Amino acid sequence: MLKQASKTRHGNAGILIALLAVAIACMYALHRCSTSSPVQQPATAGTHHSGGDTLDIAIAYSPTFYYKRGDSLVGFHYELLHTIALRSKRPMKFHPIVTLASALQALNKGYYDLVAAEYPVTSENKARFLFTDPVMLDKQVLVQRVLPSGQVAIKSQLDLAGDTVWVVSGSPMADRVAGLSREIGDTIVVASDRQYGPEQLFLKVASGEVKYAVVNESIARALARSYRGKVDVGTAISFTQFQCWVLRAGNRSLQAFFNSWLRRLKASGDYDRLRAGSMSTTMQAAPMQHNG
Repeated sequence: MLKQASKTRHGNAGILIALLAVAIACMYALHRCSTSSPVQQPATAGTHHSGGDTLDIAIAYSPTFYYKRGDSLVGFHYELLHTIALRSKRPMKFHPIVTLASALQALNKGYYDLVAAEYPVTSENKARFLFTDPVMLDKQVLVQRVLPSGQVAIKSQLDLAGDTVWVVSGSPMADRVAGLSREIGDTIVVASDRQYGPEQLFLKVASGEVKYAVVNESIARALARSYRGKVDVGTAISFTQFQCWVLRAGNRSLQAFFNSWLRRLKASGDYDRLRAGSMSTTMQAAPMQHNG
């Protein structure tokens, strides 16, 4: 019976991840380009720049960044960029991404102008890229299943000694977990796979396929609403960090453009209104539910 239940859980996880991949593929296939609007979305992954005044935006496919809910697109970062595009009349084309590493490579090659994804500002990252003003604050948290007793196995970072933690390939989470391993003076194995984004990792933990994952708190809490009593995201792995949009090194003019609009929207109160409305919608849009 236990083996059969385990197979069922793993099968459910595979189905959920496959459905997510199909959803993203469908988004890539849609082309809703309107001549009356500066916003074009969604588009295929970047293989060349659109040219002209159009800004190619790589944006993470996740509840807080960019997500398709019914016939609408939601996500605070998407709605903020969409507002900037409309008010500045600067054409933008959105390219949904799942993995950060490939998006950053495409940014450096000039396929994208900006990457909106979970990439904290650190001294090491500042040496490689330019960043906008902070868009929001976030931190990295541990995703783990709640035990039948109602408790969790990992109550503090020290409890991770000797365990394996999954992270998004190429993400700063890997560096953070490696740093944590040094801090506690014991080994924490970091595992990753290039095909998994934060949503997939959350689902793999929720289904019991993997024990632990580290993702950003904003994403983890949005997804955890559908798993009350089953998944815990309360253990912090990092301090609170600035979350900014990423630009190519040297692209000061575009940095100034986005910073100017972020400051305008914050000063007018539109930023707070967008955030409140978008986060409320996002919390209702946690995409997948685990019934096991």
